[in-house]
Amino acid sequence: MRLVWQLLAVAAVAFAGSQVVSAVQGNPWLTLVSGAVTAVLTVITYRWVVRRTEQRPVTELSGPGAGRAVGRGVLAGVVLFGIVIANIALLGDYDVRGWGTAAGAVGLLGFMAAAAVSEELLFRGVLFRIVEERTGTVIALVLTGVLFGLVHLFNPHASLWGAIAIAIEAGGMLTAAYVATRRLWLPIGLHFGWNFAAAGLFGTEVSGNGTPQGLLDAVTSGPAVITGGSFGPEGSLYSVLFCSLGTTVFLWLAHRRGRLVPRRTRAERVDGVTTLAR
Repeated sequence: MRLVWQLLAVAAVAFAGSQVVSAVQGNPWLTLVSGAVTAVLTVITYRWVVRRTEQRPVTELSGPGAGRAVGRGVLAGVVLFGIVIANIALLGDYDVRGWGTAAGAVGLLGFMAAAAVSEELLFRGVLFRIVEERTGTVIALVLTGVLFGLVHLFNPHASLWGAIAIAIEAGGMLTAAYVATRRLWLPIGLHFGWNFAAAGLFGTEVSGNGTPQGLLDAVTSGPAVITGGSFGPEGSLYSVLFCSLGTTVFLWLAHRRGRLVPRRTRAERVDGVTTLAR
């Protein structure tokens, strides 16, 4: 039942916040504020419901070093997406027509903050963490990654390939970032940095959502396998390739740090001990 209660509590706050953000999206400053408030309230709700249902300190959202971890994640996300765009541009499939709007970028800061925090708390903080306890790291990563991709099929310009790409990229890399650190701050920053770079800086589509314009007025053209088509560069093979490399690096770090959880036997799940069933 803790899975149910945690999902319901976090999803309820995230949904309510997303409705407010959508309602004020025409005003960039209200979007920024409402997005930031949504992110903060979602974190508070997660802390509260996990403490109530699991009776433990919420170490995955511990305070010390949180700012540095988020900052590193944001930087990594921006750089990683920048590498994807650079490769698309080298083929002549990304063109900057001029400046977009600074106001649009401001609004996207709030919009992407709310999305990154709520999705990470739901998928990595609740779903992956609890599923991992029963199935181990690898199976939980695959299962929750597939689910994360399927959820994106409901986006306006979604495609099956886009959902598969998201499952590999975000479902893999963001989960691996959590496993490597056992804290949610790095994947939150990475998620936000990637999304904000895509829309707020480079002016491209994000997950087929019909994303508002950011700092640059830019277009992509050419084969969808390179540009991602109407789904955005997340559907590009470049994104799949570079995020897969990121997943590999994070899983290697997790292995070195002894943070991979093996699949437990039935006896271990039931008894909570490391003995096999007779």
